[in-house]
Amino acid sequence: MSRAGLQQGVTTVEFAIIGAIVMIVLFGVIEVGRTVFSLHTLSETTRRATRFATVCPVNDPAIREVALFNAPGDASGNSLLSGFSAENIAIEYLDRSGNVITDPVANFVQIHFVRSRIVNYQHRMLIPFLDYIFATPEFATTLRRESLGVPREGPIQACSA
Repeated sequence: MSRAGLQQGVTTVEFAIIGAIVMIVLFGVIEVGRTVFSLHTLSETTRRATRFATVCPVNDPAIREVALFNAPGDASGNSLLSGFSAENIAIEYLDRSGNVITDPVANFVQIHFVRSRIVNYQHRMLIPFLDYIFATPEFATTLRRESLGVPREGPIQACSA
């Protein structure tokens, strides 16, 4: 084999190795951006859920729909994040001391705060040759209760209409 042919073969192998490393780094950078987007979306989900829960009737299903960035009444369960659903959103009604009220409907007058949390959500990193799944931190937002769906006059209004 000639020296030029051997050099061309070495160059091809070097390019394949360097090209693979560059592609992994490129997809890694893209995946870090996607992960930051996912974590920000989870944080915004808790904020939306808590804000909506402070003005909607206790345990209204529209709260989780709006938190998933869907319109009230849209029970499709679609989400911006794969594998994320309404089951990953915990809505809790708290008393003055911050303790969870187990039956918020029966103890309506004791509700002073509303908290939403992200629970049991795992994020999958999509980097070539690396399959990594990690449990996201538990995002939580707490706000003071507002009307909880009870207007000053008239009957309780559902938020899903």
